[in-house]
Amino acid sequence: MNSIVSASNADNYDQPKSKRLLSIDLWRGLVMVLMALDHVRSFFTNVRFSPLDITQTTIPLFFTRWVTHLCAPSFVFLAGVATYLSLQRYRNKRELSRFLFTRGLWLVFLELTVISLAWTFNPTFFGAGVLWVIGWSMVVLAVLIHFPNRVIATFGILLIVGHNLFDNLHVEQLGRWGWFWAVLHEQQMFTPFPRISFFIVYPLIPWIGVMAVGYAFGRVFNLEKSQRSQLLQRLGLGLILTFIILRAINIYGDPKPWSFQSSFSRTLLSFINCHKYPPSLLFLLITLGIAILIFHLFENHRFRILKPLALFGRVPLFFYIIHLWLIHIAAVLLAFPNYGWKAIIQPYIMSHLMPPEYGYDLPKIYILWLIILVILYPICNWFANYKAKHQNWWLNYL
Repeated sequence: MNSIVSASNADNYDQPKSKRLLSIDLWRGLVMVLMALDHVRSFFTNVRFSPLDITQTTIPLFFTRWVTHLCAPSFVFLAGVATYLSLQRYRNKRELSRFLFTRGLWLVFLELTVISLAWTFNPTFFGAGVLWVIGWSMVVLAVLIHFPNRVIATFGILLIVGHNLFDNLHVEQLGRWGWFWAVLHEQQMFTPFPRISFFIVYPLIPWIGVMAVGYAFGRVFNLEKSQRSQLLQRLGLGLILTFIILRAINIYGDPKPWSFQSSFSRTLLSFINCHKYPPSLLFLLITLGIAILIFHLFENHRFRILKPLALFGRVPLFFYIIHLWLIHIAAVLLAFPNYGWKAIIQPYIMSHLMPPEYGYDLPKIYILWLIILVILYPICNWFANYKAKHQNWWLNYL
């Protein structure tokens, strides 16, 4: 979100020409509302199996979940892009590095307190989710920004492309150091103290690489718009084509190979259903490829109907915090009269404990999602206006 003014010619070349871009706000806003759809589905669904379970799911349910895979890669990638674009706001890279370090730790703190409690209403449960991974990635990026862009890009690409070499290394094989491997590369639940649960939802690798690549990618905003548009289109299509080729070969890039199913449509679902925790190479190729093509569309077209997306995209962290609390409180209000506290403490992680009759079908989920967005719009609009009128230092952390 900021960029550096430096004395050297090289630093001046790296200095982005643009300030805030509507297309980036639209991209970020789109993934925010898709994320809200996934979370509304999680809290209100009457389905007791994974929507990505090809043996049980329906095509609408599968794609309702699958399309939200665009969210986390876009968030992390855009955090890197925004860091590059923010260089102008800092006198030197040391100052930006200090901000990245402190904001990263702040996001980790929010994840383990405000966000974990919003998910569960249970103070003994701690989840390491998307803010956790963005926060630690910012801490690493605070060091990386002092290296040349080429080095940062190479580091990020190596993490993204190479991490699947370690898919067969598991926590159980590492004894006392297993927890550290879980933090890095394997989703895992721990009980570090009696009655205290710590769930590594988002391992750090390769997300750190995604943010590093996003930072290096920020240089494309130095290009003229026509050049940038052409590059975005080629890059998006290239990533998707690479996904198709590697996925068809079915040897490397995802720990879960695809397989032929009972019908072509089910086979297609198997083909595109890639591993997210941690995100495989193929998962990132298809999601970032599609996201970059959407960004290319936003760069070249202004859709007046999508104006609310730009608002949500200007206040992403505020939206994230508020929407989780709003959704969970709404779940409590709707479920409590019939099911009591036990039914609504944690429908997202402990859905197997929910009564079989709890929840709503997919059409009602979409209606609830739209209601949530309508409620969120004036709240986010108020905060965006407040942030625009005030220069308080703490607003940089929201």
